[in-house]
Amino acid sequence: MKKKKGFTRYSGQDKVLLAIGYILLGLFVVAIIVPMIYIVVASFMDPIILQNKGITFDFSKWTVTAYERVMTNSQIWIGFKNAIIYSVLFTVVSVVITLLAAYPLSRADFRGKGFFNVIFMITMFFGGGLIPTYLVVSNLGLVDSMWAVILPGAFSVWNMTIARTYYRGIPQELREAADVDGASELTFFFKILLPVCTPVIAVLVLWQFVAMWNSYFDAMIYLNDSARQPLQLVLRSILIQNQPESGMIADMQSTAARAQLAELLKYATIIISSLPLLIMYPFFQKYFDSGIMAGAVKG
Repeated sequence: MKKKKGFTRYSGQDKVLLAIGYILLGLFVVAIIVPMIYIVVASFMDPIILQNKGITFDFSKWTVTAYERVMTNSQIWIGFKNAIIYSVLFTVVSVVITLLAAYPLSRADFRGKGFFNVIFMITMFFGGGLIPTYLVVSNLGLVDSMWAVILPGAFSVWNMTIARTYYRGIPQELREAADVDGASELTFFFKILLPVCTPVIAVLVLWQFVAMWNSYFDAMIYLNDSARQPLQLVLRSILIQNQPESGMIADMQSTAARAQLAELLKYATIIISSLPLLIMYPFFQKYFDSGIMAGAVKG
């Protein structure tokens, strides 16, 4: 007898719940895809047509003016280079510190584990704030350097907890076999443990890279030299420069032109700043579920 397939093997209640789940998932997908399509199409449209008639798929009304204005700006390329440097360095520093900090806390024989766990957890609920952090960075001589952007947020207690939980899920027999073979602590960690932890490492890399790539506030606070500004801060400056000022009432034509240009640049900058993340995500997607669920299921 052939096995039943599809919905036929589920009860009536299961079918209803699955149908509701699929409907909600479909609505969620539509809520993501529709704004993305709107932003892509709007980035190619004339701002006057966009404001009066909305988006259109008539290619004769499309224009690449926004992309030309953005891409011909030399500061964009400087910011793009800086953003890549900051994101890569921040990711490497953060992931290395996180993995090293999580390993001893995952060991049952580590003395003082409870004390350090409490210290780390306190930092998740209480922070010094902007002014004390700025004073620390300033006293260390890091203002107007890339390390002012990279170091203050390099360690995340949440990420450390995810990595620690993943370590605990690795069979103890692996450590015992390494001890029998005479492997040192460093040999076990770098040559045996880390290769097994590829899923959680991929998740941490993706999280930290995205966090730094989208960040602009720290750069705005600590960086004064425009040659060191990342892409997000450069794009923000472009939009602000093209926004009409409140006192520009005398020249209404200039005010309208700047407002239209700001509207046009807004969508193009969103596309440009999102491309690296859209390209990067598919390479990490296969590790994402296993890395996330390791920290969600185990305590």
